[in-house]
Amino acid sequence: MYGVRPGSQEEQVGRLILAGVLVLFLPALPFGNFLIWPFIILSTWFHEMGHGLTALLSGNAFDLLVINADGSGYASSRTALDSGGLDRALIAMGGPLGPSAIGAALILASSARRYWRPALYALSAALLLSTAIWVRSVVGWTVLPLLGIAIGLIAWRGGRGIQLFTLQFLGVLAALSMFRDLDYLFSESAVIGGQPMLSDTGAIEAELLLPHWIWAIVIIGISAVMIGGSLKYALNHEGHR
Repeated sequence: MYGVRPGSQEEQVGRLILAGVLVLFLPALPFGNFLIWPFIILSTWFHEMGHGLTALLSGNAFDLLVINADGSGYASSRTALDSGGLDRALIAMGGPLGPSAIGAALILASSARRYWRPALYALSAALLLSTAIWVRSVVGWTVLPLLGIAIGLIAWRGGRGIQLFTLQFLGVLAALSMFRDLDYLFSESAVIGGQPMLSDTGAIEAELLLPHWIWAIVIIGISAVMIGGSLKYALNHEGHR
């Protein structure tokens, strides 16, 4: 039998499959729900930062971000007086697309060694800075800085193998978080933090008229293109290049 060459496409595939298996089946292991909980909080951060950053990129205000212990959360933003419904729809769409965009970026970064450490440092800095600027909940203040410090330490002192696997694990985690939100995407409203409110697709429907389930399909399609493209690129490039 022949061994797998380090940095080969076969090793990349194996690592990505292992990351996916861990994300999907960790909750079924003893203490798995406890171990996966910080990463559920991280997935919520990906989502809510998607809302907030879209608000900023569209020329609006991002006020605060709240993450609850059950993994739910919300981002509060304000649109300018002269902004229209399109801005509000884009901000609503930015949330469910946020994890896919971040997941695709991390998977792409895993394709070349020179990107591993900068990508991890960037994610660490984003977690720490966003906590200081926007986060307004105890769960967020506790979990996000710890994750940011851990990722920063991996970038600084971690070996190449752990740096690569961290990128792939977090990238797959973000990509697969879409499946955790499918019910939410196909719902017109939801209860978050004990308060009923429009879902993201419900908010898009309110601004752009088409039914929320059509917007759910559009979001899933865009996410599939981003994640599929990043996986194809990463798997066609050796991780040690």
